[in-house]
This record gives sequence, C-alpha cells and structure tokens, in this order.
Amino acid sequence: MILKQLFAALVLMAGAAGQQTEPRFSLPADCTLGDTCFIQQYPDNDPGPAAQDYMCSGLSYDGHQGTDFGLPSLAAMHAGVTVIAPAGGTVLRVRDDVPDQMYSKETSAELAGRDCGNGVVIDHSHGWETQLCHMRQGSLTVRAGDIVERGAPLGLIGLSGRTQFPHVHISVRKDGKTVDPFRPGGGCGSAGDDTLWADPPAYQPGGLLSAGLSTAVPTYDAVKAGSAAIEHLRPDAPALVGWGYGFGAQSADVMRLTITGPDSRILHQSDNTFDRAQAQFYRAAGRKARGPEWTSGIYTVRVDLMRSGAIVATITDKIVSQ
Repeated sequence: MILKQLFAALVLMAGAAGQQTEPRFSLPADCTLGDTCFIQQYPDNDPGPAAQDYMCSGLSYDGHQGTDFGLPSLAAMHAGVTVIAPAGGTVLRVRDDVPDQMYSKETSAELAGRDCGNGVVIDHSHGWETQLCHMRQGSLTVRAGDIVERGAPLGLIGLSGRTQFPHVHISVRKDGKTVDPFRPGGGCGSAGDDTLWADPPAYQPGGLLSAGLSTAVPTYDAVKAGSAAIEHLRPDAPALVGWGYGFGAQSADVMRLTITGPDSRILHQSDNTFDRAQAQFYRAAGRKARGPEWTSGIYTVRVDLMRSGAIVATITDKIVSQ
C-alpha cells in the first residue's frame, strides 16, 4: 500500500514537473489587442512554398517564424508602446543600435544578418526561448544576463530591421526549433488544446487599422504616419474624402466605404473589391462640394471589410463642420 502511494506521488510529481517545463506566454506588448494593436501576421504552418496561418487562412507569408503585433500608425509608435517579457526568464542577447526606418532594397545590404533589428532573446529554461524583434533604437532597458519576470518592460515597439510597419515580432523556440504558440503540434484547422498562450488571443482573419476624413485624397505615407485625418471640416472645403487602412485582405474581399452627413444622410458609398491578397491596404473615395458651403453638423465615415458577404471588421471616424 505504501509503495502504491509512493508510486502515485512520484507520477504526480513527474506530471507537475512536465507541466512546469512548458511555459505559458502573455502578449509581448502593453497594448489592447484589436484596439491599439493588432496581430497582422501569424507563423507560417505550410511546409511548402505557400503560406498559411494556424487557421488554414492566409494571414502569414512563406517562412514567417513568428507572430507580429502591429500598431495602427507611426504616430502610435512615436507615442511609445512598451514591449514586455512574455514569460519569466534570463536575457541571453540584446541588440539596440539598428536605426528605425522602412525596409527597402536600398537598406537591405546594411541589414544583412540583422533582419530582426533591435531585439531581445530570453531563455525560459528547459530549452524554451523567445525572440522579440523590431524594437525602437535606444529603447532597450535590459542587458544580457538580466533576470526578468513576466510583464517586465524590455523597451519600445519600433521600426528597426526588415519591416515596413511598426510592430513587435515574437518567435517561440524549443531546443532551437520554431514552434507556433497557437498550434504547437503543427498543421492548421483550429487552435490546438496545447496552446502556449496563457490567455489565447482571439483569431482575427484581417482587420482595419484606421479610418478618417480629409478634404483631398491623402497620400499612403500620410495614412501610415497617422497624419491624414482632419479634425474639422471647413464650410468652404472643396471636397470630402473618406479613407480606410487595413491588413489581411484576401482576393474577392470587399472594402465598403460610406460617408454620411448631418441627419444621417448618405453622401457617398462605394465598394472596392480586392483582386488579390494584400498584407496591408489603403483605399479612399468621396465627393466634391455641391454648394457654396457644407452644412453644419457631424460627418461620419464608416469602413467595412467584408468577406463572402460577412463583415470581418468595421471602423468609423467623424468630424464636425461649423
């Protein structure tokens, strides 16, 4: 009897130890998912030249080894969003000297071997480690050898390395091999029961980062910078243009843009169908003034991203004409 109890206790201890060797990760950024940050790319689960995320959809690209938590604009990046430790561990390596700039053919040579940009590698013991990339130059607050707890600040989200939008990329590895934290067993179809997330993020198959109203079609650079939207509509403005900026569009998706004026009158509505998948996209449409002045009141733009007739994401913005 005593031997049976001892054996059972050893089994329980072994099981507990096995559970302890597999960490559970929190989100790597101090932001609100779906509001102030968005998962714009997932790990690639396709072993061939194609790409698919853990839900068998296309929110990834060939060979992508991590999850990208992106910001809606450069303005949000400059305001400062903290990168935090996804779990406790020991800092193995850091880099903090790569400039923040959009990746291009011109910068590819200087980034050779430094695609991650500024970042941190954390050892979580038992062969588990995470790597966090694309942090802001000069923002890192840890050094190699530091012991960090879950949620400890590491630095700020930036635009360093091989990237064209501000985000923090997190890769999870076990014994040097990349693991998808959403589906550690590999393949696709749904989130695995063995997810490595402490609080698994809801899957978002595409989304809208921002929307706004302007008096002319804004440049894509202004939209990405977060400086395209106007705050007030001048009564003598020549036009009113609505725009939307998003990610993860698939072929045949539709972006519907609707502008309404005072008394909820629809001033313009248009559908734009995507002829191919796009990692990020921007569309704008509107109408010219049809009188000497715009009517005083509230003007609203609503942008819907639709897939197979269903709304995937919606975003609105409004301004006032006085």
